[in-house]
This record gives sequence, C-alpha cells and structure tokens, in this order.
Amino acid sequence: MPLPLPPNVSAANFRTALVKFKEAIGKRWVFDSEEDVMLYRDGYSPLRDEPEELLPSAAVAPQSVAEVQAIVRIANEFMIPLFPISTGKNLGYGGSSPNLSGSVVVDLKRMNKIIEVDDHRHFCIVEPGVAYFDLYRHIQENKLKVWIDCPDPGWGSVVGNSLDHGVGYTYGHHRDHFSNHCGMEVVLPNGEIMRTGMGALPGAKTWGEYKHGFGPSVDGLFAQGNFGIVTKMGFWLMPEPEAYISGTVSVPKRQDLIPLVDVVNYLEHTGMIGMPNYGSPLEVLMNEPKTRDFVLRPEITDAEFDSLAADLKLASWTCELQFYGAKESVKANWEAAQRRLAAAIPDATFKLNNEFRFPMTPDEQEAVHQKNALGIPSMLIFSQGARSDLNPTPRDGHLWFASVIPKSGEAIFEAQKVYAKASRELGLPPVFSPFAFPWTWMYRAFVMISGLPVSRTDIEGNKRNRKLFSAFIKAGAEAGYGEYRAPPAFQDQVSNTYSFNNHVLRRFTETMKDAVDPNGIFAPGRGGIWPKNLREKRK
Repeated sequence: MPLPLPPNVSAANFRTALVKFKEAIGKRWVFDSEEDVMLYRDGYSPLRDEPEELLPSAAVAPQSVAEVQAIVRIANEFMIPLFPISTGKNLGYGGSSPNLSGSVVVDLKRMNKIIEVDDHRHFCIVEPGVAYFDLYRHIQENKLKVWIDCPDPGWGSVVGNSLDHGVGYTYGHHRDHFSNHCGMEVVLPNGEIMRTGMGALPGAKTWGEYKHGFGPSVDGLFAQGNFGIVTKMGFWLMPEPEAYISGTVSVPKRQDLIPLVDVVNYLEHTGMIGMPNYGSPLEVLMNEPKTRDFVLRPEITDAEFDSLAADLKLASWTCELQFYGAKESVKANWEAAQRRLAAAIPDATFKLNNEFRFPMTPDEQEAVHQKNALGIPSMLIFSQGARSDLNPTPRDGHLWFASVIPKSGEAIFEAQKVYAKASRELGLPPVFSPFAFPWTWMYRAFVMISGLPVSRTDIEGNKRNRKLFSAFIKAGAEAGYGEYRAPPAFQDQVSNTYSFNNHVLRRFTETMKDAVDPNGIFAPGRGGIWPKNLREKRK
C-alpha cells in the first residue's frame, strides 16, 4: 500500500521537508520507508485496507524539547500536518494513526525522563515517553511510598493516557487521570514553549502540587485537542496505604440493582471505598444459544429474570467494594458498608475476598489478579481475548464504544434497552445484553462500554460494525448519552452530537484553533476540531 502525501503538499516539497527533519533530529529518527511508517497504522483500524484507512506519510521521533520545536518550525514552513503521540498504545481508540491521512506522526517515546517523584508531597513530573511500567519500576527501585493509578494495559504513556481522558482503578480522585494532572509544558504551533499552572512561574516549587496557578486555566485545550505538543506533565500520586480489603455484595433480584447503586454511590462519594466493580452472574445465560435467545427477547420481564436467577441459584447482581487505609479503618468501613447495604437490601449477602498489608513482597504481588487496584501495572487485559479452547479464533482487534450514562440503576436498565434497540433495528443481536453492567472508572458517572470486533480480512464485517458504532452514537445522543472517547473514524460524528446552541462549543474552539495554529498543522481533526484550511472540505 503506497504511503499518502500530506494534503496540498507536493512530493518535491515533502522530500525537502524530510531532509530538513533528518538534519534537525538525525537521519536515524526520521522514518519514511513504507516498512517503517506502516508500523504506525492503527492495528485495530475499522477501515483496514480500504481507501479511507487513515495512514501517516512519515514519522519522526525527537528526543528533546528543542528537537520538537525544530520539527514544528519545519512543519510550518512546508504546511505539513503533525500528529503527536506519546507511545501510540491507544488501542481501540485509534492507536498511533492520525485523524488526517498524510500527517507526519511525532513519536515522543524517546522523551522518557522521569523528572521528579516526591513521596512526601505525593506527586511526579514526567515526559510523554514514560510508560506506567517505567514509573512503577522507578518507584519500586527507589522504595518510594507512593502508588500510581494505572489503566489497562500498563504499557501506555502516563501523559498520553491522561490527555485522552484515560482512567484507572483506585480512588475516584485519582482514577480520572487528566483531572489528576498538575501543570504541563507544551510546545505551541509557533514553536514557543509554554508552561501552565504554577509551572508558568519561573523557579516555581509547587508545579506538581497546585494546578491552577493564576488567571485562566488553559490545560483542557491540550486534552483530546490539537493546540500543542505536551512535553512534560505533573501528576498527583496516591500515598501508599497501610492495608487493603475487598469484599463482594450479592443481591438476588433484578430490581435490587437500583438500591445497590444508590448505597454504593454513597460509600464512594463519602470516600469510604475506592472503585466499585459491578457484575452479573447471570451473564452465563449468554453462553448457550437457547438461554441466550430467551433472555434477549424484548418483552422478557423482571419476574422471569428473577425466576432464572433462583433456578440457577445465582445472584442477579454483584458489586466488589475496595477499601484502602489503616488496618483498623478498612475493617470498620467494610462492616459499615455491610450494615448500610443490608438495611437497603435485606436479602443481600456478603463475602470477604482479600486482605493485604503494604508493602507487599514480590511473590504477594505476583499472586494478585486485580493488580491495577493496587497500583501495579500489567498486561492482563489482553488475556481476556486471547486464543483458548473456548475462543479458538480470537478477534483481530476492537473498537471501543464508550458511552457516559448517569450513575444510577435506572440508567443502567435504560441504556441496556437503548442500545439493544439500536442493534435490533440493524437486524443484529444486542451487543449490550440485559446483564450488561457499567464500568466505574469515572468518579461521578458510569460508562457503558463494549468492544465491537475488527477483522484484518473481513471488510464487510468491519463495515457492519462501523454502521453499528454510528447507530450507537446516534441512539445514545437521542437518549442524552455522550461518548467520552472515540476512534478517529468516529470523532467527527461524536463531536456533532455535542451541538448545544448550534455547536457553539466547537465554534469557540475552532476560533481559538485558527488564532494559535493558522497553518493548521497540529493534529487536524483530533477531537472533531479542524483548522480553517480543511474545515469547509469536511462539510
């Protein structure tokens, strides 16, 4: 497959720009062969091998802020769009591929310095090439008493995950990684370096502690945006607790989910628990064709669900609760949680799962399955779709559809119906079953998420799942749900749903885009924001 040229750039000018890139950062770190550049294509692209597949024209890998500045100046000279990535591990949401074919990927993986980690004031400052594994290893080797909050999987960039509104697994105020950041350094479209928050004060001693600084806060423009290339970022870290307990509450009836969520919300919002994990043991009914067809009927009643649960001697819903703190307080909070839940749901049952003390030995850490809950990065997420006896032909990849819904049991039931109806209207079985439960990474909302399969050989199947993804976006917006992330192929459609007052939010950001990036070279199309020179062509 031939590599695309940057839009509106001649082959001769592009060759000249590549020579200048090589002079600026070294020939070794400019990738312009098809073999090298195709490593940056999206491994999970829903457009794979189709004419519309989003592909870069080249890639550059700077090692310093000065080299990033040089790349930006050359790009401005030749009007070449740049697409910065931290480590490019954003699988299911686009990987390392750009929103605009022909863009040059700016790969920041060589900028991998851990600048500071403070385990007394509990913060760090890192470059974009630092992965969660890197930061965790640094903390362990230096015996620091802090935890990271990490997503799945652990090979991703701390900075990159934050900038795409990534999330994790511990306490709510740590799980939202962008909200948990504290100050950043950015190379702007004109090549200037800017620092935000307290970092804007020369010699500031509180870069990693006080995020607001003075005056307007502009940090949000660089999250899912295209206003600069972030080269340093501060984050708050979690002090290592003394102890941890996890326990599971199980409830028998389908409608018990409503009081269950209400009580668990109270426990989390008062700071008693970390991330709750909902589930439904009745998911086993989806494994057999007969029971699957029965429970997917639109007219099935709650009484029928309850009868199935009783016959199988299974709970309708479960929720794992996690407690961090002093050894005395975690036990007391587990007992208090049981008391409150039993008062709301008299038939609830409880099970203590794990008790740990910190620091843990390496053997103890290795034995833990839910490593992320303890701030330990891993790659276990990939085992879920790996080849096995039960899954002899694993999928080639997936598209993450991630819809934000209200944090209530009623909303879960409604979302199940909304997305089941959207599937049926396309003649497809529901992706979200009556047992679909929300992910709880966000502190104040739920996420109904599903990975729609992607194939490297079945183009018609990819087209079908793209159509379903678009239908989900439309159905969700009509129900009042919005996606918080999306693969590049769908970012324009998602952006279109945020349409209050004739898309005033997008028009506002477009005005700023045109002012600070008049040549439109920074990540055109990211987050649905297109520069003026490309905007009209998109309509």
